[in-house]
Amino acid sequence: MGLLRVGTLAMTNFCMTKSPLASFLILGLLALSGTFLILYVTPQGLGLSDDSIAYIAGARSILSGQGYREAWLASNQPVTHFPPGFSTVLALVGLSGLDPLRGTRFVNSLLFGANIFLLGLIGWRMTSSKVAGIVLSVLLLLNGELFRVHTTAMSEPLYIFFTLAAFLSFWHYFSFGNQGELTAKSAKGAKKKDNLRVPNGFLVLSAIFTAFAYLTRYAGLAVMATFLVSLFILHNTWKKRLTSAGIFLAGFIPFALAWGIRNRLLADNATNRTLIYHPITAENIQLGISNAATFLLPVDAWRHRLINVPNLFAVIITILILALLIWIMFKGLKKFFRPESETPEVLSFISALYIFGYLASILSSMSLFDASTKFQLRILAPMYVSVLIVLVYFGYHLWQRQRAVTILLSLIVFAFSVYSFSSAMTQLRKGGQGYASFRWFDSEAMDFLSQLPEDTRIYSNQVGPVYLYTGRPGYVLPDLVDPVTGLPRERYEEGITLLQQDVLSGEAALALFKFGSQDEDVQSVYLDLADGLYPAFDKQGDKIYTAFP
Repeated sequence: MGLLRVGTLAMTNFCMTKSPLASFLILGLLALSGTFLILYVTPQGLGLSDDSIAYIAGARSILSGQGYREAWLASNQPVTHFPPGFSTVLALVGLSGLDPLRGTRFVNSLLFGANIFLLGLIGWRMTSSKVAGIVLSVLLLLNGELFRVHTTAMSEPLYIFFTLAAFLSFWHYFSFGNQGELTAKSAKGAKKKDNLRVPNGFLVLSAIFTAFAYLTRYAGLAVMATFLVSLFILHNTWKKRLTSAGIFLAGFIPFALAWGIRNRLLADNATNRTLIYHPITAENIQLGISNAATFLLPVDAWRHRLINVPNLFAVIITILILALLIWIMFKGLKKFFRPESETPEVLSFISALYIFGYLASILSSMSLFDASTKFQLRILAPMYVSVLIVLVYFGYHLWQRQRAVTILLSLIVFAFSVYSFSSAMTQLRKGGQGYASFRWFDSEAMDFLSQLPEDTRIYSNQVGPVYLYTGRPGYVLPDLVDPVTGLPRERYEEGITLLQQDVLSGEAALALFKFGSQDEDVQSVYLDLADGLYPAFDKQGDKIYTAFP
């Protein structure tokens, strides 16, 4: 907390100076504060989920020389469902001797600091105001929801980092490009080429950062789409539009193509996705509205009262989205059909456009490729970052016209941010989150599994934690429905029979965690699996079945 106080004091002093060096120092202090705070609230490590364990196991597999594989599963197949970016970074850190499980804490803490710094630069470049940049950095630092995202061992912080880096590089492309075009009017051939070479370099760099975002999360396609649309809107001539789009794709495609070819050769699929329509459920939509409401109104007591008003938050979110869409359409269409008109401010424009590109990306993924994707906080987090960028942009322009109103709204936003941040700090300091909680690392069931003979095969509804706490890869259970496609699984009954035969042979065990806490359909599967097996362990809702003694 001391670093945060220093950063706040430095920001106050900065208001009385115009030195660019001072602004960089303040952004650096805010970044250091963010890094320190992540480390402070995660003394037991970052929060862990199934996907976290997949990334950690993938990194361990890379370090062992086996390549990017599903080391947490007994099948140990090449990974295609998760892009390799986050696991590769963990493996690079692991070269120092630090296990990827511990390395995630330092990687994400550094990424939080880096994202704070990059967002400050974006605010500064977007408004030409150093104060606006610092305000944007503080908003990220104090946002409880985005702070939580960085305290979980997931790929979103790295994805956000590459996205912000791509945004900045894209801004530099247009900034230097405009200067080059002005200079080129009075320049001769060779000098004109030199002027154009610099912006094209930034465009290639934007493409590379976008490719890295894609290799961290497949949602990076939304960044690619945002830039391609922006190039066609913001450039004045069709020649420049097509040329710049070609340069961008030339920088992006080799990375994405290499990953796709690797997957085809090793696993006979590009991304482990199948094109099947499965409509988004009402429960998933409600989850998204609930998480968005928490971001907009973090005060629990107020939100719980207002959420009882039918469709209130759904209407508010719809109004905000429509207002932003109208602004984007007005700015974009005006520039596209009247190229001589003023170019929209690049960073605010692409940030707002990205919100819709990213939303379209996850909606199409949920509807067509992966029914298991939900509107969880980590899925919505990249949009939240863009919302903060747009908020500061409009706040800066409101300041030019209505300073009193801007001050009032700013105080409300910062009050909500401080409340959200303090609530997150209090909860996170209580202990590990998800599979990092005491419920798992003190689990007697895990101790029981660890004492089984090393060659015992373990079937479980929680193969991730089994791998994490026993060091043994697990076998997934037969299931009625494939969570990715949403379709019924074939050979369900045959799978149950084979599993039971394996357990009864004495060479395998069945571990069912949180038995009795699942819905009826899942519970019926557990009962089918356990039928006729010997309950060797039964404590705290965890049951382990073996062959009869």
